[in-house]
Amino acid sequence: MDPTILITIEPHDETLAAIRSEYPRAELRMGPVVTSTDEVLSKDLMVGADILFCEVPPANFDDFDCLKWIQLTSHGYAQVFGLPMLERGIRVSNGLGTFDIPIAEWNILMMLYWDRHMPELLQNQKNCVWDRAAQFQSELRGKVVGFYGYGGIARETARLCKAMGLEVWALKADGTIAGRRNNYCVEGTGDPDGVYCDRVFSPADQEEFLSGVDYLIFTLPLNKHTEGLIGEKQLRMLKSSAVLINPSRAPIIEEEAMIRCMRENWIRAASMDVHYAYPLPPEHPLWSMPNVVLTPHISGSCESPHFLDRGYDIFFQNLKRFLAGEPLLNELTPEQLKGG
Repeated sequence: MDPTILITIEPHDETLAAIRSEYPRAELRMGPVVTSTDEVLSKDLMVGADILFCEVPPANFDDFDCLKWIQLTSHGYAQVFGLPMLERGIRVSNGLGTFDIPIAEWNILMMLYWDRHMPELLQNQKNCVWDRAAQFQSELRGKVVGFYGYGGIARETARLCKAMGLEVWALKADGTIAGRRNNYCVEGTGDPDGVYCDRVFSPADQEEFLSGVDYLIFTLPLNKHTEGLIGEKQLRMLKSSAVLINPSRAPIIEEEAMIRCMRENWIRAASMDVHYAYPLPPEHPLWSMPNVVLTPHISGSCESPHFLDRGYDIFFQNLKRFLAGEPLLNELTPEQLKGG
C-alpha cells in the first residue's frame, strides 16, 4: 500500500523526513492546523486520504472517501463520537501515553504540597512568621497512595511513588493488574509489566480501598460508566486526613458532593486540574476554599515541550504497524468509539 496521509497538526520536520525516507511512495499532505470540530477542510485535501493525523476531525468529515485510520493527538476521544467510524470501518487510535510524565509529576507535586503543609508555610512567609513545627517536616514515605483506575498516568505516578517509598494501591473494574501491550509508553517510564501495585481492589472492595488511602488519585476516562461514579457515599468513606487529587475529569465526582465535601471538611484537601466548567466561573465556590488547589488543566497539555515529539512518535510507530498489518498502539475499541 502506498498511503496518502493527511496531517492537520503542527509539522515535526524530523518525523516527516523519516516518513519520506522510509515510505518514498507515500503522499504526505500537510493541511491547516485544525483545533475545533467546527472547522472545515478543503475537499481536495480529503479526497483520496487513507490516513488522518489530527487533534480533531474536520466538520466536513463526510468528504473523506477512503479513510481507513485516524491517529488522534489527544488522550480523550470524545471528538469522534457520533462520526461513522464503525459503519465505515475506520480505525482510531489516540494519544494515550503522551501526557503520562507531566501529569505524574503534577500528581507528585500536589502530594508534596499537602504533605509538607505548604499553604501554611507560604502564609507564614507572607506574615514573616518563623515556625519550625513538626507538621512542616513530614514525609510521604510509608503513606498509601490509591489510584482509581490504573492506566498510563497511574502507572507512571506509581513508579515515582515506589521510588519514594509509598505503598501503592489500585482499584480496577476487573480487580486485576496486568502488563500492558499495544499501549504507548515513553521508554523507561510507567509500569508496563504491572509490578508496582502492592494491593489491587475490585469495586466490591471499594470501602476498604477508600478508607485506607492517604492520597486518592483519579486516573479514569470520562464516559457513561464513570460520570458521577463518586458521590457523597464514597467521599464519606475517605478518612478525614485524606487528600483527593484529580487530573482526570471533574464530572467523575458529583459536583454538589464535591463542594459539600470540601466546604464541610469531610477530607483534608483536594487538588484539581480538571473542572466542572471551562473556564470555571469566578463565582464557583471551589475557587475560594483554602483546602482546595485549582490549576487550569495544565498538568499535561499540548503546550508541553515534549508534546509534539511524543505525538509524532506514536504516529510514526503506528504508521509502521498499520502498513505492516500489525496491531496499533492505543487503538480504540468499538465500545469506546460508541462512547462506552
